[in-house]
Amino acid sequence: MSDDSFRSVKIERTSVGRYVARNVRGGSMSMGTGEDDSFTPVELLLAAIGGCTAVDVDHITSRRAEPTQFSVEITGDKIRDEVGGNRMQNLTVEFTVTFPAGADGDRAREALPRSLRQSHDRLCTVSRTVELGTPVTIVDPAGPTAD
Repeated sequence: MSDDSFRSVKIERTSVGRYVARNVRGGSMSMGTGEDDSFTPVELLLAAIGGCTAVDVDHITSRRAEPTQFSVEITGDKIRDEVGGNRMQNLTVEFTVTFPAGADGDRAREALPRSLRQSHDRLCTVSRTVELGTPVTIVDPAGPTAD
């Protein structure tokens, strides 16, 4: 992979069950176990899915008209079973978007369904990664162990 395709986030522990995620641009976000107002990792996954799709849809539709309302709700069920352990299922991304009356608003409304399909089928890196089931490698800080 080329350097421009590489992405990373660093997570540092601040106290028991509390962490800060930092990106290379200097942004930070706290997360935790759900015992306070910090986002949990599952909530961040939902936000990443919805945020990725929102960016795609917004870029496409707002070229035609500025929305008067634009919100996204992402829901799912956290389950535990013998097949996959802890995981999410029934992931749903629901948009509430309105545009002003007039020709520009009409063009934006017309572009909305297509932009949703494009994001889902091709553009949104996050939901595409989840749907395709990309493997995750965990690196043990102690290194490989011999059997």
